[in-house]
Amino acid sequence: MNLKSKRMPTLMKKFVLPFVGVLALVAFTTLFILEAKSATVTVSIDGDEQEVDTRAHTVGELLEDLDVEVGENDYLSMDLDEELTNGATIKYEKANNVYITIDGETDTYQTTKKTLADFFSESDIEVTKNDHVSHEFDQEIFDTLHVVIHKAFEVTVDDGGKKETVWTTRARVKDLLEEQNIELPKKDDKIKPKLNKQLTKEGTIKITRVEKETETVEEAIAFDTETKNDSSLERGKKKTVSEGKEGKKVKEYEIIYENGKVVERKLIGENIEKQPKNKVVAIGTKKKQPKNLVQVSSSNKSSGQPNGKTYRMSATAYTADCAGCSGVTSTGINLKKNRNAKVIAVDPSIIPLGSKVWVEGYGYAIAGDTGGSIKGNRIDVHVPSQSAAYRFGRKTVKVVIVD
Repeated sequence: MNLKSKRMPTLMKKFVLPFVGVLALVAFTTLFILEAKSATVTVSIDGDEQEVDTRAHTVGELLEDLDVEVGENDYLSMDLDEELTNGATIKYEKANNVYITIDGETDTYQTTKKTLADFFSESDIEVTKNDHVSHEFDQEIFDTLHVVIHKAFEVTVDDGGKKETVWTTRARVKDLLEEQNIELPKKDDKIKPKLNKQLTKEGTIKITRVEKETETVEEAIAFDTETKNDSSLERGKKKTVSEGKEGKKVKEYEIIYENGKVVERKLIGENIEKQPKNKVVAIGTKKKQPKNLVQVSSSNKSSGQPNGKTYRMSATAYTADCAGCSGVTSTGINLKKNRNAKVIAVDPSIIPLGSKVWVEGYGYAIAGDTGGSIKGNRIDVHVPSQSAAYRFGRKTVKVVIVD
């Protein structure tokens, strides 16, 4: 028993020393392995850069340890399953939400682009130079950025007859006109559609420019001829007792132009500035009217031109009931009592009153009347009715003084 007890310590020493060595070796190996699995990497998260000691095997494991959840549109410089190596640099940027409203409809986009211009380049959003964008293209993108876009469309503007096609994003007619520096309609102008109406794509704005001006016209008022019987004169002879004087009438007209063209001319005022003074003629009653003053029958027409001093004259027609007419000629012929009388009004300085004449297309007549507007080579032929006067119109005819 004593022998055994003495040998035990010796045996224990032989076994204990190798076992401790094994444990030390295992601990060292484990520490070496653990140290071998650790790596130092540079991680940039949204621009915030830091060095990280990690024992993660992959990029995904590292980001998971850092509580970074990578979204579909986020930026990551390395793949999630890529194995980490010591000294690696990993960049991560979270995508920003960008809200784009186009003509009232809003869509949400996610992007890591830095500016709006870069975002438009990568997206399927087409923006033209005529569109209206709420932000500049160099706008830095941040989360929840809201951009409003109004797409431009074509509108035809007809301004006073001049057409032009323009691009606009404006909602109302008035806004477009101001945008294009087109003069807004004035009080009398016409516009369709109205200024406050909504614009429609490929629509037309029509502006009719209306101008008004007044015109003053002076007109002579013909004097009448008053006759009175004079028993001291032979029948058919006459004597001017007092000369007539024309009056003066002033008329004011309003002239309306649309796009430079006259569309209406209306009388808005009339004033008699000077009353006419009648001419007074004394008519002899001693004898019958001489032959050269005998009224000629309406059937007395001749297609053949007689001999005599011939003129070419402008001819119009009048009746006994014309405006300003008394129905009695300046030589005393009562046309109301003889509506078929062949009488013409003349300028006495060209054709003496009482002359027998022949008028082309009218026949033989007596130069028995005058008129305020009958001057020079002009005559006025008497016809029985207003309709006949309209039919006669104005024409150039031959006039022959027969005697």
